[in-house]
Amino acid sequence: MIVRADATRIPLPDQSVDLVLGSPPYCDARTYGIGAQRGVVAWVDWMLAVTTEALRVSRGAVIWIAAGVTRDRNYWPACEGLLWEWHKRGGHAYRPCYWHRVGIPGSGGDQWYRADVEYALCFKRAGKLPWAEPLANGHPPKWAPGGETSHRNREGTRKERGDARRNAVKAGLGKAMSARDSSYWSNTDNRKSWNYVPPELSNPGSLLKVKVGGGRMGNQLAHESEAPYPVAVPAFFIRSHCPPGGLTLDPFGGSGTTAQAALENGRRCVLADLRQSQCELSRRRLATVNLGFPFEGAAP
Repeated sequence: MIVRADATRIPLPDQSVDLVLGSPPYCDARTYGIGAQRGVVAWVDWMLAVTTEALRVSRGAVIWIAAGVTRDRNYWPACEGLLWEWHKRGGHAYRPCYWHRVGIPGSGGDQWYRADVEYALCFKRAGKLPWAEPLANGHPPKWAPGGETSHRNREGTRKERGDARRNAVKAGLGKAMSARDSSYWSNTDNRKSWNYVPPELSNPGSLLKVKVGGGRMGNQLAHESEAPYPVAVPAFFIRSHCPPGGLTLDPFGGSGTTAQAALENGRRCVLADLRQSQCELSRRRLATVNLGFPFEGAAP
């Protein structure tokens, strides 16, 4: 369904969708034809209201793809400010993810660096989400036990890649290991033993690498929107945070990228946008894509 609506007044009942996902305006970066330009303080205040409303209608997460801007050689910490003010008000959030998008060639100015990442901010209620499957975007482990990585435990002792661990790999994955094979366990419990079997899939991590540009947006009509993002970005989060057959809402519907990602991955979607032109653009776009779910026409 496509509706014309304000993101601070979403015409849906409480906890009626499984995921809210969208990309709000980036401070004063664009007008969007409706004067949607805000300083950093005004943007944070507005997004607190938007996020509160989004969490009202969501059973699960609220995820914003967003970034600050730099003006007169001064970075506006809009996303950081939103997280901090949300926390001060008793709100809950997960650690942000980052979309590695490769910034505009030649940008960054003469003293600093090109902006290659944007935030994926995740807001939620206290405790666990009702549904989440991050391994939907997982990949086979890069390293077997005893491979290249090492880390420190809570006490600060480094867990090295010693000969015992390398030998365990040679002996076969899942080989039982005892305390004497690990400096950490031998220092804490000489009776400790375990049987480690690597997972089939590893957590994909918090850095999402998706390029932008022609041919990568998912549909040519995306370029009729002022600030489209590639369909692979919402698809990543939809697969992990909206259950199969579930319902996603994008209150900044734009050209319909989120809806395309949802429908192609077997989820349903509601799009909302304050501009009738974007509602019509979404309807045109979704008429051209191969959908895994039927999609209703634009509502008045």
